[in-house]
Formats: sequence, C-alpha cells, structure tokens
Amino acid sequence: MKYLIGCFFLMAFTIPSRVENVNNYQTQNRDSTNKIFIITIDGFRWQELFNGADTVILKSENYLIDSETIKSLYDAPEPIERRKKLMPFMWSIVSKKGQLYGNRAFENYVNVANPYAISYAGYNEMFTGKADLFIPSNNKIQNDNKNIFEFLNSKPNFKGKIALFSSWDVFPYILNEKRSGIEVNSGYENIQVAETETQKKLNTVQTSIIENKEHTRQDMLTFIAAKEYLQQYHPTIFYLGLGETDEYAHKADYAMYLQKANEADKIIADLWHWAQTHDGYKGNTTFIITTDHGRGQSTNRWSSHGIFTKGSSQTWLALLGKNIEPMGEIKAQGQIYQKQIAQTIAYLAGERFGNQSVIETVVASH
Repeated sequence: MKYLIGCFFLMAFTIPSRVENVNNYQTQNRDSTNKIFIITIDGFRWQELFNGADTVILKSENYLIDSETIKSLYDAPEPIERRKKLMPFMWSIVSKKGQLYGNRAFENYVNVANPYAISYAGYNEMFTGKADLFIPSNNKIQNDNKNIFEFLNSKPNFKGKIALFSSWDVFPYILNEKRSGIEVNSGYENIQVAETETQKKLNTVQTSIIENKEHTRQDMLTFIAAKEYLQQYHPTIFYLGLGETDEYAHKADYAMYLQKANEADKIIADLWHWAQTHDGYKGNTTFIITTDHGRGQSTNRWSSHGIFTKGSSQTWLALLGKNIEPMGEIKAQGQIYQKQIAQTIAYLAGERFGNQSVIETVVASH
C-alpha cells in the first residue's frame, strides 16, 4: 500500500534550486520521427541502482526469509559486481551508450524538489514541472496542474499519439484523465477495446483469475498491456509506470523488492530491443528512466519514505538513445531536480513547456 502522509498543514518551505530559466536555450527544429519513452520504477533507491543489493540488509533476517537464494542471485564482494547482477541492462547498455545520474558518492545529485517525497507529489513534479505544496498525500484527487502529456496532446504533431500505462491506479488522477482527454490504462483496468488475442487474454486474467486486486497491478501485466499497444498503434510518446518495487518495499520484503527491480531492468531491456528493431523507432527513440522518490537511508528505515524520513528526496535518472551523448555514469558534481524532466521531454519533442530548465547535458548534445 502506498505511503499516505497525514499532513493537515502546509509548511513554510523554501525549495532550493540551481536551475535557470528556459530562456537560455532554443528548442531544436521539430523532428517528427523522434520518439520518447519515459519509464519509472516506483520508489527504487539510488543505493541499489549504483551499489547493488545492500549487504547489510541482506544479512538481516527481518527483511529476508530465504536469504541464501537471494544472495546467490544478487550478492557479490564489490558494489560494481552487485549492481551488474541486479540491473544488467543498466550496467551493460545504459552505462555504455547513455547517461546515469544520482550516485551521491561523487556528489552527483538528483532530488525531488517537493518536500513530501511521496508518489503523487513526485509524479506531479516530474510531469508538470511544479513542486506543488498543495499535494501532501496520495489521495485520489484530480490534479489541477497541467501535465506534459496533456500539453503535447494539444499539439497537432502529437495529438492521439501518446500512450500512458501504469501499475498504480492513482495515475488517472495525477494526470487528470478527465480533463486531458488522454486515456491512462492504470491499475487492474481492462483494455477497453480488446482487438488482439493477447489483449483479450489479459482482460480475462485481470477479471477472472487475479482475486486480490490491490492498488498496484502486477508490473508484468502492465508491461504486456503497454507493449501490445505499442506494437499495435506505434505511439510517439510512450509512458510506462512500474510500481511493484515500492509495494514490496513498504511490506519490508527486500527479496521481492530486489526481484521486482531486476524484473524492471528486464522490461526496460525488452522495450529497448523492441525500439532498436522496429522501423520508425530504431535510432529515433530517447529513453528517460527515473523514479518518483527515494527511501530511507538506514537499514531499519529503507522500507519507508516521506517528509520525516531522511533520504526520501534522493532519486536518480538514466538517459539513453537519440540526442543522448554516451557519457556513462556521471561522476562530476552536479544537481538535477525531478521538476526538470517535464521540460526536458518537451525539449526533445521540439516544444517548450513551463518555466523550468532542461537537463543541461541534453541541451549540450544539440
């Protein structure tokens, strides 16, 4: 279950920022062939991305029932080995052909700018470019802020060419499906127009076979639905929101948290392979991969996150594909905020959205 913060007051909170106004760059000439994939792994810590499985948590019986099996899969003497075992695609392809931000060992920082460090606030910031102080919970309330998908859908080149799929069932509210007019397939929602056999079988599985439907659909089902749509309709803007890492973290099940992170890595690899083997996408697709918030830093707080949990604002970012220089793991000092992602998506699409700056290295590559 998602972490709900019982906050009934707004704090006098000053958000630190090093970003500059968007006036310092020009959008590139529109490229109608450019495709953009945004993939999020909910509540996945930078610690595991850059260091692999946490060796201290691996020794704790509180978070692992079958530690022997999990250690055989993900443990190794050095962090570099452990991270390759946990996220092989990230450290075999993205680290060579793309960019990875957020390893705080090198003072390379990625953070949410909102004070709450929970999912609704994080995704709002990510897709609207605003750290909204009036979003202190994960309640299903329609978002008043205009998001990047809604903005792009208002442009002739992107109208009807945006596909949004998520495991967590709050996304229709975060992205204000009613106002935007963009359908968000979310949670255990069936495919409304099931045209293929895969879609029909997926609907049957969700309706008749899965009994305990919680707020977060199994990520593999979300991926199947999303990929089937991708193959059928070939959207220009594609979003996939994976959620089971956060679900199992809240249950303090470190084994399943790692397993779902590894599964997410495989899903991203599958999507990348698909993009590199299909006309219109090969050489024309940019991947933006990130998370909505961090988690606690200490062994006994890793499963939690929120305004009172240290480390919850600490996130990470990966970029791969068209317009992304192969810089690998970024080891230079720097600061990126999640609220820059919406403008970066717009920039890659040849548009300008809101008043945040684009992630600097993306601009520099043009």
